[in-house]
Amino acid sequence: MDRWLNKILLGDCLDIMREMPDKCVDLVLTDPPYGINIASNGKVGGDKPFGKSGGNIIKSFDYKPQDWDTEPPSREVFKEIFRVSKNQIIFGGNYFVEHLTSSPCWIVWDKDNSGNFADCELAWTSFKTAVRKFKYRWNGMLQENMRDKERRIHPTQKPVALFEWILRLYSKPGDIILDPFLGSGTTVAACINLERQYIGIEISPDYVLASQQRIKKATEQRRLFL
Repeated sequence: MDRWLNKILLGDCLDIMREMPDKCVDLVLTDPPYGINIASNGKVGGDKPFGKSGGNIIKSFDYKPQDWDTEPPSREVFKEIFRVSKNQIIFGGNYFVEHLTSSPCWIVWDKDNSGNFADCELAWTSFKTAVRKFKYRWNGMLQENMRDKERRIHPTQKPVALFEWILRLYSKPGDIILDPFLGSGTTVAACINLERQYIGIEISPDYVLASQQRIKKATEQRRLFL
């Protein structure tokens, strides 16, 4: 496990998970592409991962938001997720019903939205407890924590506070958390803040670099706090 643990890995999650042992991670917490082309019209809830406001820049890759949400994960990906993990929390579970079993425990994220954006997002879980709801504003430029706003670099980026709330409920310090669709790195940032071990997998080189920069900042802030 050492070659994967507490690392952000660039690659196809299916290839990497196939090399991992059975039930080697405690929890998969992830937000896969839904396959609905949500970003095909340009920015949806975020800036480009690199640009004038992006800090350090990789210029060898083109940002094409339409590329990442053209297809949902395959049946083989879900099979590997269930094989390598003891429990799972999967955002957009309502898009993947053919791959998931019935569950009494769904997570409802109330985004306190306005306009034409969705009021809530749903996450399927493998847990047998009751439905839980978390209210946290994530409405364009408006965020719940306006004094410490997060820069949104991914079209479907989730707030760190949401993932921290989830990890407090469904994991414990020292647990290994896997996100095979890491995106902007929210899962890893929450893991660092709450002393969980992590494995992040992301296929886009741009988002790997963006995540690494974000994680570096989270680690430095954690050290200052301690």
